[in-house]
Amino acid sequence: MPIALLALTLSAFAIGTTEFVIVGLIPTVAADLGIGLPSAGLLVSLYALGVAIGAPVLTALTGKLPRKALLLGLMALFTVGNLLAWQAPSYESLIAARVLTGLAHGVFFSIGSTIATGLVPKEKAASAIAIMFTGLTVALVTGVPLGTFIGQHFGWRETFLAVSALGVIAFIGSWIFIPNNIRHTPPASLAQQAKVLAEPRLLLVYAKTAIGYGGSFIPFTFLAPILTDVSGFSAGAVGWVMLVYGVSVAVGNIWGGKLADRMGPIPALKIIFALLAAVLLVFNFAAPHKWLALAAVLMWGAVAFGNVPGLQVYVVKQAERFTPQAVDVASGLNIAAFNLGIAGAAWASGLIVTHLGLMHTPWIGAGVVLVSLALTQWSGTLDRRAGIPVRASRPVPVGH
Repeated sequence: MPIALLALTLSAFAIGTTEFVIVGLIPTVAADLGIGLPSAGLLVSLYALGVAIGAPVLTALTGKLPRKALLLGLMALFTVGNLLAWQAPSYESLIAARVLTGLAHGVFFSIGSTIATGLVPKEKAASAIAIMFTGLTVALVTGVPLGTFIGQHFGWRETFLAVSALGVIAFIGSWIFIPNNIRHTPPASLAQQAKVLAEPRLLLVYAKTAIGYGGSFIPFTFLAPILTDVSGFSAGAVGWVMLVYGVSVAVGNIWGGKLADRMGPIPALKIIFALLAAVLLVFNFAAPHKWLALAAVLMWGAVAFGNVPGLQVYVVKQAERFTPQAVDVASGLNIAAFNLGIAGAAWASGLIVTHLGLMHTPWIGAGVVLVSLALTQWSGTLDRRAGIPVRASRPVPVGH
């Protein structure tokens, strides 16, 4: 495995940490800046919006730049964004820093796959992508709970300082080990991307992704205050609960991929969305009881991201059928849909907390996930009518 691939994986780890660590820090940030929980929740929402905009738009605009130069620029922007968050004098400046970092995030994952595949022989391309994306999984398992621990014991600002240090290390690693002459095909233009968005069957997949993840992130955005105010966990224990969640996510990703391989994406997605809705509903009743809440969070992690493989395989399968000239674009827009779902969920959950209360977020999230389940059922019906087999005709790498 080229050491340059490890530099990319470290970059993915740093970026994944800064995206999700804010969830465990929302109560701390809100108290320190004198803002309400819904306002603190916008730090999740607007970051995800930056990712959703950055992925398609900035990737297209930077398509002619050399890959290494662009990568180094993105990691520099990422580091600066986290340093600005560390020193943010106000809520508004923290929002600006989060949006700036989100823009770098979106472009990084758009170009990261092509850089990774350029580092290895063609027959190892899928493995290279998978290795790079393990940075995100490891971030959930170790980076997020560690960042939460730092924020709880030393202050939330120090968490962003620590992530900035990771950004510097990733920048140096990429500068030293990423080759200068990485070949790449310029990404699709905005006009070509618009053609993908005009295809109804792909829009249906993006709706499933955004709504399904949105349902999960409605309660997840305010998981930390639920754990402290409702379940009775201490602020310091939240990091440990996030560790439990992260380990469960890692296991759930593997399980979800195997389920999609064995059954086909649509049957697997039906099972996972149904389980996710059920777990969120259970969490609604388990939250007031500490150990039951912990068990529910463990089950939640197992299904929260288990639909990633199925959704990515399915969007590639549909793109090969309806927009074969823009399969990469279709796959990348599904990542944008994921972040739009997070952005919308964090915004909606703020309204729910303001007008209804914290413990209305889990059951409402469960209802939203059921909408995605219905859309998945509809997709399966349309496939059967068109005579499309349940399973993909050939394996498609998840990181495509």
